[in-house]
Amino acid sequence: MIVDVALPAERYLAWYRGQAGRVLMVSRDGRRVSLPAHHLRAFLTHEGVYGSFLMRFTADGKLLSLERLGGEGPCSAPSF
Repeated sequence: MIVDVALPAERYLAWYRGQAGRVLMVSRDGRRVSLPAHHLRAFLTHEGVYGSFLMRFTADGKLLSLERLGGEGPCSAPSF
């Protein structure tokens, strides 16, 4: 599943403040994804988290891997 993320640092800080635990996103194929915010921490810069990501899941729906993709795609702002 591929998701395009445009999450400004100010919005991500809600996780640090304890105001949010999950990031809600919509995949390119229209599926809704609720991801614990800590999974995006490795991709956080001073600007926030931006880019296209490939998400792989186990058969029972647990996150197996999250990988930033090379190329650009349309970005939508996820919500907490």
